Amino acid sequence: MNRNVRVIICDDDEDDLFLIKSVLEDIQFKNQTVFLKNGFEVMETLQKNDRDATVGLILLDLNMPKMDGREVLKAIKSNPDYCRIPVVILTTSGSPQDIEQCYALGANCFISKPSSYDGLNDVIATLSKFWIDLCHLPVRS
Repeated sequence: MNRNVRVIICDDDEDDLFLIKSVLEDIQFKNQTVFLKNGFEVMETLQKNDRDATVGLILLDLNMPKMDGREVLKAIKSNPDYCRIPVVILTTSGSPQDIEQCYALGANCFISKPSSYDGLNDVIATLSKFWIDLCHLPVRS
């Protein structure tokens, strides 16, 4: 359904990025994926986004240098050009304050990173199935 969407994954932890890349290979994820390490890179990527591959999903860690996930989330959801892009918070935090704040800022989903590879595999596969295969995503005009 949404085969030509770009997925942005933003996390500054090299080990987490390695695991996510491994999971994407295991589930044979076919969509273009952009791996970024801080919020400034997310905003730059959105500004440079071309129309060949709409950004259809952003997986966003909270605790990053320069511009953290909360600041990125606020910037995305307050910008009329980007506010419809689904943003899933994927972080080590399970803090009720973080959860409340992220939903208040417009997060579409909040997931605490599983501690096992199999758990991460399940999370990424489920996110892919739901957001990429099942959902109708808005097209940026």
